[in-house]
Amino acid sequence: MTTPALHIDRLTFRYSRTTDAGAEPWTLSVPAYELAPGEQALLVARSGQGKSTLLSLIAGLMEPASGRILVNGQDVHALRGPARDRFRGRTIGMIFQTFNLLQGFSAVENILAAMMLAGAQVDAARAASLLDSLDMRRHRAPVETLSIGQQQRVAVARALACGPALVLADEPTASLDPENAAAAIDLVRGACRESGAALLCVSHDPAMPQRFDRADRMTDGLLAQPAPGASA
Repeated sequence: MTTPALHIDRLTFRYSRTTDAGAEPWTLSVPAYELAPGEQALLVARSGQGKSTLLSLIAGLMEPASGRILVNGQDVHALRGPARDRFRGRTIGMIFQTFNLLQGFSAVENILAAMMLAGAQVDAARAASLLDSLDMRRHRAPVETLSIGQQQRVAVARALACGPALVLADEPTASLDPENAAAAIDLVRGACRESGAALLCVSHDPAMPQRFDRADRMTDGLLAQPAPGASA
């Protein structure tokens, strides 16, 4: 049996959020969810529905109240401290809405830093090859001098630097106009497909579902994976 890239079982997370009526309890619930190796899915929800929280839980940046999250067969939350950090760095690629590139570093240095922080082999040839494959030729340019589109290419290359099993993309086109957003998500999808990484992308962009074969919806903090053959 093939090990899923992502397997979630009876996950819950609780906290209080502020509304116009004051603080109120809120629960994120994922009874079951799974991505096969190399599979790509879009998670659609309105702002404040828990999309980014779910990605943080999958990445091991937040702790669930209950349940399990397995990435490439490893229970993320069974790991602690540096072991979890190393696993995240090597197995989970992350693309942030604001990219979170290291300012003052060049494009290629951002890729090499990701390798180093993950405890992986620092491979300059691979870093350069990743940038080239994404048509990002300004390897030595400080990232703050790059265009938004070029910075996104660096962010995608960094996410793939260590050959992850799973890439998490948090609103990766939120800062782009519709035309550039379409090109950007195609870039992300193509790069993940080429590397063999599964992709979970979250967005509230109403135009995004048409670019994915699979789109799942989160409503009021509940993500329930559709039955086979059901429409999203």
